[in-house]
Amino acid sequence: MADSAKKLIIQFLVNPKSGVSSKKRIPQMVERYIDRSKYDFEIIYTQYAGHAYELAKEAAERGVDVVVAVGGDGTVNEVGRGLVHTNTAMGVIPCGSGNGFARHLGIPISVKRSIEFINNAEPLVIDYGKLNGHPFFCSCGMGFDARVSDDFAKCGSRGLLSYVKTTLVDWVKYKPETYVVETPHFKKEFKAFVVACGNASQYGNNAYITPFASMRDGMITVSVLSPFSTVEMPLVATKLFRHTFDNSSHVTTIATSWMRVTRTAPGPVHYDGEPCEMDAELVVEMVPDGIKVLAVPGWDGTCAPVPLYRQLYEMFAGSLPSLPKVRRRK
Repeated sequence: MADSAKKLIIQFLVNPKSGVSSKKRIPQMVERYIDRSKYDFEIIYTQYAGHAYELAKEAAERGVDVVVAVGGDGTVNEVGRGLVHTNTAMGVIPCGSGNGFARHLGIPISVKRSIEFINNAEPLVIDYGKLNGHPFFCSCGMGFDARVSDDFAKCGSRGLLSYVKTTLVDWVKYKPETYVVETPHFKKEFKAFVVACGNASQYGNNAYITPFASMRDGMITVSVLSPFSTVEMPLVATKLFRHTFDNSSHVTTIATSWMRVTRTAPGPVHYDGEPCEMDAELVVEMVPDGIKVLAVPGWDGTCAPVPLYRQLYEMFAGSLPSLPKVRRRK
C-alpha cells in the first residue's frame, strides 16, 4: 500500500436534497469502494443553497486534490463554480433528477460504479460556459425549457414523473418567442420554441438537445428549435432521445465561441437546470480550459449515445425513491 503522505485528498460534498433517492448510504459506500491506496477522503453534507460552492472554494484554497459533487446538475454547478481556474479537480456521483453533466462524461448512474469510475479516472481540463456572467457546465437556455425548469422548481416534488407532468402542462399554454441571435459570423432573427446552448450534449436523462457538443473544443453548441405542431411532437421527442435532434427540419444548429441573444422582454432562463429571471439581452460565452474534471484517461470531450432500451431503464429506475430494506424473519 502506498505511503499515506503521498495519497490524494478527495472531498465528497453530498447534497441531501437532490433527486429522489436517499443519500444516507453514501458514506458507507464511499468507505467500502473508494481506492484507499490512492485517496484519503472526507465526506460533508451540504446544509443550504450555495453551501457546496463555499465548501468547494475553501477546499481548493486548502489544496484538496479532488472535490466530488454528490447530487445533480445544480450541485455540479455549485461545486464547479468553486473550482474554476484552480488545480482542484471535480468528480461526480450522479444523484439528481437528470444528471446531464455526469452522463456526458460517461459516469455510471450507480453510486458503486461511479466511485469505481473515480478510482480509475484522471484529471482532464474542460471548458465551461457563462450566461450573462453566470457559469454553467452542462447547458443553459431560454424559451420553453426555461419555463419548464422554473415551474418544475416551484412544483414541490422531484423526479421524472413530476417533470413530465410539468412539461405537458406548460406545453398547452406556452407561446414561442422572437429572438435576434448574433455570433461572430452572422446576425439573424428566429421565432423559436427553444434556444438551447450546450457545453454538454444533453439536458439530462439522455435528452440530447445538442447531440454533438464537446466539452473540450472551446465552442458552444446551440440548437434553435422553431415552432412545431402537437402532431409533430412525438417525432421531435424521438429525435431528441435518439441522438438525431440536429437532423430535424425544425432545428438550426450553431457552433460558436460566443453569442448575443436579444428577446422582446426580460424573462426566465436556466443554467444547468436552475431557473432564474434575466434581462432581455443575453450573452453566452465559452471559457476554454477553465476547470479540471475526473474523466476516462484520454477522453476527447464528446459523448457516445446510450441505447434507447438503456435510457428507458435508467429514466424510470432513477425516478423512483429508494425503498427501505425489509428484513426477513429467521
